[in-house]
Amino acid sequence: MDLTDEVKEKIDSLSYAQLLSRWRFSPSGDPWFQGETGEYWGKRMAELRDTVDHVSISKQIGWR
Repeated sequence: MDLTDEVKEKIDSLSYAQLLSRWRFSPSGDPWFQGETGEYWGKRMAELRDTVDHVSISKQIGWR
């Protein structure tokens, strides 16, 4: 998936919990996590991780 301004806006609009949940539960090969878009997704998660209680959020999301 190309990293367009629209894609960046979508990623930037998501909370850390939303980013983590999609990261954790999306199927392998999801285009959101490929190439530049995937790199940007990971970068955004890393930025937000330092501003939240990421352990609590991870526990709330759980595993399926």
